[in-house]
This record gives sequence, structure tokens and C-alpha cells, in this order.
Amino acid sequence: MSEQDPSAKDLDYIVPALQRGLRILELFNSDQRNLNMNELAELMGGSVSSIYRIVQTLAAMGYLQKVGKNGYELGPQLISRGFTYLASRDIVDVALPHLNTLRDRTSLSCHLSIREQHHTLYIYRSFAQQRLSVNIPIGTRIPCHCNAMGKMLLSSMSEAELESLYQHVRLDDHMTSGPRNLPDLKLAISEAREQGWVLSRSDYATAIATAIRDHEGNVVAAINVSGPDAMMAAEGVLERTRDMLLECARQISAEAGYRPAALT
Repeated sequence: MSEQDPSAKDLDYIVPALQRGLRILELFNSDQRNLNMNELAELMGGSVSSIYRIVQTLAAMGYLQKVGKNGYELGPQLISRGFTYLASRDIVDVALPHLNTLRDRTSLSCHLSIREQHHTLYIYRSFAQQRLSVNIPIGTRIPCHCNAMGKMLLSSMSEAELESLYQHVRLDDHMTSGPRNLPDLKLAISEAREQGWVLSRSDYATAIATAIRDHEGNVVAAINVSGPDAMMAAEGVLERTRDMLLECARQISAEAGYRPAALT
């Protein structure tokens, strides 16, 4: 190998155990969904004892899942994280031009988020270049019940799903004006579902949020428009902003494949 070859220069930094763990995950595909320890060892060119600890580590972290007495398949952690990433990248690509246009039309900041368990995860922002602007960084996580987008992200969940999600979550640990218990959260989600949008006010700022749906009608993301109360309180601004937000969400959802059921 030449001196300039990056693979040659980086060889000293390879972690063999990590490399073997990733190779084990790569063994699973549409033709090999379930492999036992002997099959894994054979495909890896080693013994069962040489890969045992790696397999157990992957299983403990949820990247592999035990099936039957001695079989394994890809675990929920790997699958959910992979699909969450792919879905979030796709929706960013679709939503980006629409949110930038919405920001230019309203002179207000716009954000895009997805749900990670009971948190709102911000994955894109279109920042309004004003002295008074709401600017929440990409990667920020906020409990869903504490913000407008979070309530919209929860709006497609059934009562049973909400109960399961919030079974071990305390809602009164957060210093917000949001729901303080599960019945109040269910009521807020019901109102969001019926209205189709949510308005929230906090820290001298106002936000309006609505949902983004995919081709199956599922809520896959949420968007908002947010700005200082001083701007949003001007006559007619709130109503015009809400209407532009809803139209923006309609366009993004349509590009994501959503087709509302025809009225009869």
C-alpha cells in the first residue's frame, strides 16, 4: 500500500472487537434473518467461544435479539434507530424548502421535529434573521408534553399507546405550564387531534405547531412557527401565520405521499 493510502495509515486505530461486532451484524440479511451461535461462528471463521462475549454484548444492548434456545436475529434497537434516521433524513429533504419559504413569508423561525419515545427531537430549523427570534438548535430534545410540536407528534397515538408510553414517566417534574398528569395530557392530545394545530406560549414567545403525515396517514413529524409575543400579538398575525403553517404542512405531507380521504 502507498504511504498516501488512508486505509494503511488508519490500520493502527482499528478496534478488533468493534470490527467483529459490526461484521456479525452484517451477516444478517433477507436470506439469513435468524442465525444460531454455531452458524455465526462458522461464518465469522472462528469458534463459538471467540464470539460469545461479542454476541452477548450486542444482545444486551438490543442490537441482537435471542430467538428460541440458541438463535439470534437483528434487535429492535438497531432496526428502530436505523429507520428513525432514514425517515428523519427523508423528511428533512422534503420539508427544507417549504420551511425556508414559510420563514421568508412570516419573518419567523420555523422548526421540524420527530418523536423519540416521549421526547420531541429537533432535526431542522429555518432561522429568522431578526434581533428577536426563537432559535432552538438542531438535536435539542424537549419532553413532548411541554411543547406544541410534541403534542402534535402524540396526536396519532391511541389512549392505550399513550398509557404504555407514559407508564413510568412523571409529567410534574418539569417546570412548565403543560399537563401535569396523564388524564390532562390525554385531554390536550384530544384537543390537538380535533383542532389540527396547537398554540403554546412560554418565555415571552408564541409557537404554533401542526403535524406532518406520511403516505399511510401516520404522523411522522411536526413543524412550527415561533416568534416573540410582541410580533405574534399584532392584529391578524396569529391567524395569518396559522393558515400559512397549515398550508405548509399540507404541501410537505403531500410530497411525503399523504392523500387525505375524500369527503363524502
